[in-house]
Amino acid sequence: MTDTPSDVSARNAWLPPEAPLDMPVQDLSVGRLASRTLPTSPTDIPWRRAVVIGGALLLTLLATYQVWWVLRGGGIDMLEGVVLVLFVALFAWIALSFSSALAGFVQLVSRRAMPLGIDVRAPLPVVAARTALLLPTYNEDPHRLLAGLQAMHESLAETGQLDRFDFFVLSDTTKPEIAQEEVGAFAQLKFRLGATARVYYRRRDKNTERKAGNIAEWVRRFGAAYPHMLILDADSLMTGDTLVRLSSAMEKHPRLALVQTLPMIVNGRTFFARMQQFAGRVYGPVVAQGVAWWHGADGNYWGHNALIRTTAFAAHAGLPHLGGGKPFSGAVLSHDFVEAALLRRGGWAVHMVPGLSGSYEEGPPSLTDMLVRDRRWCQGNLQHGAVLPARGLHWLSRMHLLVGIGHYFTAPMWAMLMLAGLAIPLQQAGFSFDQPHLDGFTPALYWRGGDPERFLWVFYFTMAVLLAPKVMGCVATLLQPELRRQCGGAIRIMGSAVLETALAALMAPVTMYVQSRGVAEVLAGRDSGWETQRRDDGSVPLGSLVRRYAGLTVFGVLSGVLAYLVSPALAAWMAPVVLGMVLSVPINVLTASPAVGQFLRARGWLRIPEEAHPPRVLARALQLRGTSPGAATDLAPSGTIPAQRAYSSMVRAEDS
Repeated sequence: MTDTPSDVSARNAWLPPEAPLDMPVQDLSVGRLASRTLPTSPTDIPWRRAVVIGGALLLTLLATYQVWWVLRGGGIDMLEGVVLVLFVALFAWIALSFSSALAGFVQLVSRRAMPLGIDVRAPLPVVAARTALLLPTYNEDPHRLLAGLQAMHESLAETGQLDRFDFFVLSDTTKPEIAQEEVGAFAQLKFRLGATARVYYRRRDKNTERKAGNIAEWVRRFGAAYPHMLILDADSLMTGDTLVRLSSAMEKHPRLALVQTLPMIVNGRTFFARMQQFAGRVYGPVVAQGVAWWHGADGNYWGHNALIRTTAFAAHAGLPHLGGGKPFSGAVLSHDFVEAALLRRGGWAVHMVPGLSGSYEEGPPSLTDMLVRDRRWCQGNLQHGAVLPARGLHWLSRMHLLVGIGHYFTAPMWAMLMLAGLAIPLQQAGFSFDQPHLDGFTPALYWRGGDPERFLWVFYFTMAVLLAPKVMGCVATLLQPELRRQCGGAIRIMGSAVLETALAALMAPVTMYVQSRGVAEVLAGRDSGWETQRRDDGSVPLGSLVRRYAGLTVFGVLSGVLAYLVSPALAAWMAPVVLGMVLSVPINVLTASPAVGQFLRARGWLRIPEEAHPPRVLARALQLRGTSPGAATDLAPSGTIPAQRAYSSMVRAEDS
């Protein structure tokens, strides 16, 4: 992509003096853990981990014994052994989620103090160190992007400590028309904020190593001037109050390398997006509080809305290229997990403070968009298999990597478990394609044959462990009167949870199919590419949906017909999964609909507090985007009418 001379001149004028900082590439084959205990680690952290991990192991042993008892009757053959192994692995997965969420639930209802001494009720601290807010962008809408930047800039100004924060737009944009639009939009932003505003713009000519390379290039050019840097995404928003408190915590704890909050998903317009933001707002705090409680100073990194000590990052987080053949080899895709592991290896603390509000992001508008993004994460997480043997990693960092890898193998494992759980009863019942009909046959009758009560107990116990985090999230929300009212009251919260769970169950076969296919594609060497995330209303052409899910729909129809030929009872037993496959296209159309989303919002379903009482930074960003009344007013310092006109023209052009 070739720039005009004016573009180059503008880009050079929009950068501060360089302050290089060395950032060596790390060698995964050598190294050692610099410190096993850290000053910010809770003194009882071994006990916390024993409770969570030990609790999950006990639950898994209990369930495993019951399943073994059901299977042992006539001896366990090879197929039954496969069922047992799959069940143990999958139950251990959900048991760990349960025990972690239970710890988070206790933290929430007991109102425990936040880690790192952060107290939102205390006066806003005064910070001394300079922080750079880094906003990477890749072919994003620049007006939308810079509206969020301006909202955060104004929020920081309200704290009286704006002079401690600089903003960098780090562009990796490859499309010429968007690059030119970025330059124009940034020029208008600089005009609105004034000549003295410390807001900078840099675009790379080559997108080496994607987002991780974008950040690393900034560190090597400008990092020495900023003790702290805060990583944002294109859809991130954070309040000035939260930014100041995070920076103060970093100053007070010299061995702290990374601290992050729990970003709340906001601005959902479609049915699917509203489901995601409701789940994040109601279930998310229980999960996040739990992992923060037992991870302590050995936490993970979620890639954005996180404050990082620049020198620690430069010294320990330079990412190497991986081997192993395509698509595993090359630059690290899911960089955040690896960076957290390397920081911890270097003797630095990585913390999460989920109780600190004021951090926001936007979710994908449709299931299809989520699965496209998930495919890229699948490749990145499976790539972590090459990082697992790295020397010197903390055992919990290896566990974070394993959990990330395991997340994508659970989908094919659930599919294999269901197929094996169906094949064994069919085999025992004498099924053949010559004589497919079996009167009144269902797999449940077979599995209940050996020990009906024990089989039902295992089923109900598994479902309880699986759904308990959602129940705990709802209960924790109901126990907070103000939050309960802001989410629409007890009836709407419970009804919304049932609605979200039912739709999630219908979408589960689609997710299972796409994730299983994604794992197979990655293992076969197919690259996921790097596409910009859609942030519009979620509408997907019907033809595109049909092409994407036609195979799954046909498979669902054939499965339903075959099940009915065997036995109507079997068809009824398989109905939840078959319906999810057969209705994959209609479900996508329904959940991607903004009209359905707004219908539910008008009636208070799937409501979150940020809708009823939007935080100032969120409302301001929406206003600046031109998505609410008054977007063209109050956009520039007093008296700068030309800036108002320029921005009004820009908004009209964007709307058209």
